[in-house]
Amino acid sequence: MMNKLESMEQYEELKGNSKVIFLFSADWCPDCRFIDPFIDDVAAAYPEFTFVYVDRDKFLDLCIQLDVFGIPSFVAFEQGRELGRFVNKDRKTREQIEEFIASL
Repeated sequence: MMNKLESMEQYEELKGNSKVIFLFSADWCPDCRFIDPFIDDVAAAYPEFTFVYVDRDKFLDLCIQLDVFGIPSFVAFEQGRELGRFVNKDRKTREQIEEFIASL
């Protein structure tokens, strides 16, 4: 089960102290629900990363700050430095998500 972002303090701590991939999503988003059946398996395949679910509606200011205007989207950090992003409004396949993570 993926961790859920609970606060901006938690975001800053995770972003600065680990290898983390933030998954921006929302309960009402059909393309986000499309990845539900496999996203935990993808996360398990990359144990070097902490995967964190970010509710787009709860953290709208963070989405704006990171230029995340489409979901589902992924933004990866290591020790406070952005490693990469897979940010757009398109539906994402398991293969596309794994290619993104492997490229980091």
